[in-house]
Amino acid sequence: MDSAYFSLRMKKFAVKVKEGREGRDGKPSVGPVYRNLLAEDAFPSIDPDMSTAWQIFRTSFEKYPDNRMLGWRELVEGKWGPYKWKTYKEAYEETLLVGSALRAHGIEPGARVGIYGANCPQWIVAMEACNAHSLICVPLYDTLGAGAVNYIIDHAELDIVFVQDKKVKQLLSPECTSAQRIKFIVCLSSLTEEQRDGAAAIGIKPYSWTEFLAVGKEKPSDIFPPKQSDTCTIMYTSGTSGDPKGVILTHENIVTCISGVEKFMEQFEDKMTVDDVYISFLPLAHILDRMIEEFFFYKGASVGYYHGEINEIRDDLAELKPTFLAGVPRVFERVHEGVLKAVEELNPRRRKIFSWLYKYKLFWMNRGYKQKDASPLADLLAFGKVKNRLGGRIRLIVSGGAPLSTEIEEFLRVTSCAFVVQGYGLTESCGLATLGFPDEMCMIGTVGSSFMYTEIRLEEVPEMGYDPLADPSRGEICIKGKSAFAGYYKNPELTQEVVQDGWFHTGDIGELSPNGVIRIIDRKKNLIKLSQGEYVAVEYLEKVYGITPVVEDIWVYGDSFKSKLVAVVVPNEDNTMKWGKQNGHKDSSFVELCSLNQLKDHIILELKSTADRNKLRGFEYIKEIIVEPELFELSEKELVTATLKKRRDRMLKNYKAEIDGLYQMLNGAKQ
Repeated sequence: MDSAYFSLRMKKFAVKVKEGREGRDGKPSVGPVYRNLLAEDAFPSIDPDMSTAWQIFRTSFEKYPDNRMLGWRELVEGKWGPYKWKTYKEAYEETLLVGSALRAHGIEPGARVGIYGANCPQWIVAMEACNAHSLICVPLYDTLGAGAVNYIIDHAELDIVFVQDKKVKQLLSPECTSAQRIKFIVCLSSLTEEQRDGAAAIGIKPYSWTEFLAVGKEKPSDIFPPKQSDTCTIMYTSGTSGDPKGVILTHENIVTCISGVEKFMEQFEDKMTVDDVYISFLPLAHILDRMIEEFFFYKGASVGYYHGEINEIRDDLAELKPTFLAGVPRVFERVHEGVLKAVEELNPRRRKIFSWLYKYKLFWMNRGYKQKDASPLADLLAFGKVKNRLGGRIRLIVSGGAPLSTEIEEFLRVTSCAFVVQGYGLTESCGLATLGFPDEMCMIGTVGSSFMYTEIRLEEVPEMGYDPLADPSRGEICIKGKSAFAGYYKNPELTQEVVQDGWFHTGDIGELSPNGVIRIIDRKKNLIKLSQGEYVAVEYLEKVYGITPVVEDIWVYGDSFKSKLVAVVVPNEDNTMKWGKQNGHKDSSFVELCSLNQLKDHIILELKSTADRNKLRGFEYIKEIIVEPELFELSEKELVTATLKKRRDRMLKNYKAEIDGLYQMLNGAKQ
């Protein structure tokens, strides 16, 4: 299909390849099956020269040996220095040494190798060494607690783990009892004598990175390339409850995803080049970051890693000047808050000009103009400053992991001077199941249409009232295709539960428009039935209430034996301090303000105002709150996943006593 044909049908974003059907034999109704326009007749063929993840890296090394591949910053006299770079050739040579060292220690093809730590060049080299010798890479989130790490080491039967220096102590702690099965650890940097002694004490042979490279140099080994059907990685999902699940992804899954992104991007005027730079700060153990980096390596482009402090990432952005930024909604909410704060500090005249330029550019974007052509004057006078906050060269922003609010997506599209798109996928879909189109304002609030190698349909969820054959078409999102996972490791029962007739049931509720565009509207597992029989989608409510200016973060809770909702609210510090000064508490600290009933009452009123504006139903109003001064992600109790999704079982355990107190108070007040 050529680009001209594609352009003619641009407003139709996916094609119906099969009609839906009413439920029968006790089975739920299913909606029509949709495919990407470019896969209307069949999924496109994949280049035979990119059959495995290893082949992709090796080809890029041969084509781009001197290109910058992996960038990092070092601490120099207490300050972070400029980015240093490994070329594709240097990374490839290190990969061969690491692979040889693994084989020298008896690690045979098919064995599982753990990587535990924050993103860095050594992480990628270890991963590519696994690919070179048909080993299975098992990432461990660097934010996982000892319990999950312990579980994965045992479940995946890891004999060797590459580990960040900061994580050695956690790995060797008495709580991590499964560590005793590990034979070797390789630190991604250097080891202290204390760490060496601690490892030796439980029978683990420790290596620093340079020591392990030396072993590979002394004992070279031929590579043992994988086949396309071989398992490439087992990615354990951090999960919001229960033990992590090991998602099996093959080399075919990986190359299918890369090929699909390449064919999708070929349709657009702006092309990716070897000069593009991606800033990596989402965990490499998360499928979104992993697949973006794999694609950049395929293109011979550069990946620079943030220095590890997310609150200081603006410094990394300024130094690296990336062209591509990917994040989860929480990241972009903070960008939004930062820009609004800067605008608020302007004098009234300049604030008014900013508002007028925003509306002017939005007006023309809504009439079909590309973001770069809608108002070059507005970009020059106002929005170029927003772009500079992101390093000055950003061309593409992708949001994934959870739905991004319409308000924030629109704001980024107007002010960032870059393409902004949402995608949707899971580890089980190897990242992408749907992808949005740049410069299509009708896609705001959606996650796009079906990915190149994916079929999508909706399935009825009768207990929630979602019917894919109704108007609008709503139901559980089910996906099928070449990028879908091979199953859960050592868990065939769960695999059979979620994969039925070849369709993977995601658990997410979508609304599918006739032109093939998906909007995420709910989550099956996050549905609460209150005592009066009403269903409440708590994740949706958190998104609605989260836009309240005084709210930094919020966790909404409901109980099937109660008729009212309560919440834990983390206030926005700047707006809270401003409120304190205006209400006679100018000398109080943020923590002191959070203990005031006066602030609590103010927040409840603001939440009510947000509920009124968004036309929420009465039972969706928050009746009482707990005010929490500490961000959920900073808690040592691991209240959120690595992608900042709330772990609801842990949240409930942490706040159970206070929640019981709120309900007693509500019952006493007879509200």
